[in-house]
Amino acid sequence: MTYYLKAKTALVVTLMFSLFTIAQEKALPVFVNGEAQIVEAFSDASKYIRHDLWVETEFDTDGDGELDRMHVSVTRPDQTETENLKLPVIYITSPYFAGVAGDAPGTMWNVKHELGEIGEERFHPEVKRRGKRPIISNSHIRKWVPRGYIVVHSSSPGTGLSDGAPTIGGLNEELAPKAVIQWLTGKNKGFTERNGNEEVKAYWSTGKVGMTGTSYNGTLPLAAATTGVEGLEAIIPIAPNTSSYHYYRSNGLVRSPGGYLGEDIDVLYDFVHSGDVDKRAFNNKTVRDTELMNGMDRQTGDMNDFWYNRDYLPKMKNMNAALFMSHGFNDWNVMPEHSYRIYKKAKEMGLDTKIYYHQNGHGGPPPTSQMNKWFTKYLHGIDNGVENEENKAYIVREYDNRQEPTAYKDYPNPDAKDVTLNLTKGGNKAGGLTTSKGNKSKEKLTDDVSFTWKDLAKSETSQNRLLYVTAPLKEDLHISGVAKVTITLSSNKSAANLSTYLVSLPLKAGKNAKITENLITRSWADPKNYKSLTDEEDLKPGKFYTINFDLQPDDQIIKKGQQIGFMIFSSDPEFTLHPKAGTELNIKLDKTKLKLPVVGGKDAFEKAVN
Repeated sequence: MTYYLKAKTALVVTLMFSLFTIAQEKALPVFVNGEAQIVEAFSDASKYIRHDLWVETEFDTDGDGELDRMHVSVTRPDQTETENLKLPVIYITSPYFAGVAGDAPGTMWNVKHELGEIGEERFHPEVKRRGKRPIISNSHIRKWVPRGYIVVHSSSPGTGLSDGAPTIGGLNEELAPKAVIQWLTGKNKGFTERNGNEEVKAYWSTGKVGMTGTSYNGTLPLAAATTGVEGLEAIIPIAPNTSSYHYYRSNGLVRSPGGYLGEDIDVLYDFVHSGDVDKRAFNNKTVRDTELMNGMDRQTGDMNDFWYNRDYLPKMKNMNAALFMSHGFNDWNVMPEHSYRIYKKAKEMGLDTKIYYHQNGHGGPPPTSQMNKWFTKYLHGIDNGVENEENKAYIVREYDNRQEPTAYKDYPNPDAKDVTLNLTKGGNKAGGLTTSKGNKSKEKLTDDVSFTWKDLAKSETSQNRLLYVTAPLKEDLHISGVAKVTITLSSNKSAANLSTYLVSLPLKAGKNAKITENLITRSWADPKNYKSLTDEEDLKPGKFYTINFDLQPDDQIIKKGQQIGFMIFSSDPEFTLHPKAGTELNIKLDKTKLKLPVVGGKDAFEKAVN
């Protein structure tokens, strides 16, 4: 009897140990120092389960009388099937996944005409859809699936195999990702086929969703977040377009995004319209040729309801997702104000938020470690303290690696204060930019779009620009925040372009010159909108008007030995319309000022220039 009991006990212990070992061998996410680690069991891509489906939305934008369905693809570790493992989701949505239009001649608007006019009808390219089921995209899979996430992709309305129409910032671009997130949280229906009735459940999802993406793909996480949809816990928008108006207009002026002269919102519609060929004629008529054409107003560049409804800032009241913004200070396509304005509002709302800025151009995610911690906190629920970090801003300094940003308490730097700089005469050569009182004289420039900003900044003398410079810096000067401009001017014509640049002089030449060694920041404005963005009035020749506007946000250390130059000119060949040369602008020096956000304020500025 004793032997039997001992043997039975040993068997039970062995069985329990074996079951414990099997349980221990189940694949689970692993966390070290607050970051999800790459798990070997999640790293064999050949074992990933990949499938697609269609999620039903609450809108019908292609006129077929049926609710639009979004095409969705899923990539998940096989353990979500074999071991009943549930994981959080990284979700990426885009209008680009199924292909875009080629760069055909005449696709962009012709910009060679007078202000207030509109160019001739442009060419409308067609998009040939690419891609095969079940894969929509492979982006982000290698980064996140091995770390214990499921990656989900979807095509935006009217693109790829998704129903609907592209609206370029319209309401359906908010509601489409909302519907997908609701499916991931079990509150919406997904189907195996575009027109079928067999349902698909996201039984492998924990219901915690994060979103990220770059450019348009970075805009859509914000669009989804403004709906307040439950389950969207955290977003990392990278260089997002947060307002179509700010993308295609500047302070009342018709202004192209950098690198895409003549682009407007209807051009982007044509660029992404890769959806059902049979629905394109209806979509073109109702969206592109009616809604977009009637609302975009290339003649005046004024703000209106059409543009207002394509701005996510006023829609943030419902937002509760943790926000990690990322942008480049020298992104002249989607300009840095897009992220700053949203970050600022999120802070005011008390949302968990931080921001990463680098010194380069369009795109550029934060370091993977920072993204990892953000998603680990809000999707896996690991208490890594990322929301309580003392520093909220991470800025890559001018000569540093983008993976090694410098931490600051906030952006703008809390120690930055506006320093008011005045102008002294001599702008056709080089007038002064000083804290001392400015001159009461007037100075004139003549518009000529054939000159680039570099041409104008390098010229010792020019009638086509006005340039005002500081004394050479005796030590480095750190600026952080939004520079503000007040300009009092008159024009000899009823309309004029106005371009303003802050430059670091002398300009460095050569392929190895960094953009930060030449350009500090810039902006553009329409003097006709001196009262408001919604109502312009023709300029009366010879009458002076005062216009106030912001330059693009920046954080830059201007090196010792350089001079800061404030340059005023009219038409900008890279960004504005191209009217015939000859418009004359007169500037009142004593009524024109630059407020420069300097770390250390006036004392730091005076110390640097005196």
